Amino acid sequence: MTSRPVDPSHLHAHLDGDASHSHTIEGRSQKALGVALGLTLLFAVIEVVTGFISNSLALISDAGHMVTDAAALGLALMAQLIAKRPPSARHSFGFVRAEALAAFVNSLAMLALVGWIGWEAAQRLMHPEPVQGGVVLVVAAIGAAINLLVAWVLSRDTQSINTRAALVNVMGDLLGSIAAIAAGVVIYYTDWYRIDPILSIFVCLLILKSTVGILRESYHFLMEGVPHQIDYLEVGNDIAGIEGVLSVHDLHVWDMSPGEPALIGHLEIRSLEEWPAVLDAVRAMLRARHGIDHVTLQPEAAGGKSL
Repeated sequence: MTSRPVDPSHLHAHLDGDASHSHTIEGRSQKALGVALGLTLLFAVIEVVTGFISNSLALISDAGHMVTDAAALGLALMAQLIAKRPPSARHSFGFVRAEALAAFVNSLAMLALVGWIGWEAAQRLMHPEPVQGGVVLVVAAIGAAINLLVAWVLSRDTQSINTRAALVNVMGDLLGSIAAIAAGVVIYYTDWYRIDPILSIFVCLLILKSTVGILRESYHFLMEGVPHQIDYLEVGNDIAGIEGVLSVHDLHVWDMSPGEPALIGHLEIRSLEEWPAVLDAVRAMLRARHGIDHVTLQPEAAGGKSL
């Protein structure tokens, strides 16, 4: 007997009684990221050139951050486009993890940049170099205005972890511009060149704090960690407390996509005839107490027999 070919779209479909989550990310506009990317790239070129001309580490740091921001925004834009792709025969979960992956890469790039700035600042603290304070002041002021505009554009879409990562980069860049302004003012009026590397280190510490948070969040999601709002042990105890459930094992809880927790596990029950009622009770409890909608469970009768 020849079997009928399976419709791939039907394999990914959610029927009545199934979870309601989506394997794609919809409703997110790429316009904000596109505008932010264009503005950042435009000023990054200007700031890189003037940073080296003025010999300001604070301005060079801000310029490097702007370049990193441009790469971050480009990755964020690409990730959102990829995340909109529907599931396929090769990727049954879809591509929603692309956003977390890009955020993770962005954070690693930021850590590398912070390391370079810190090293360069240490060298300049020991051996100060002359800086053109007036040039630093003017360019940094323009950079601060650009960063404020880009941050406002990105703040209109905070649903995406990757857009939030890009926003963190931009806010760090704004702090860099403010520090560069301060460095320009001090150098212009006092010729105290050590203020340049000192403020650069201060900005690095602020950037580091924000970057580590995004890195930790994206890493946890990529490693399929238990969602922060869910107590794994409590979930197991609540399932074991359902009438008819004898034990719970091989239990896993993770996020299918950000904010969409999923659960799989094996339940030993008194009788396989009770399974429909037990399953309904477990699913209702998980949805009400823990917000878990995507549930896949394997029943096993006492003694090891399963459906």
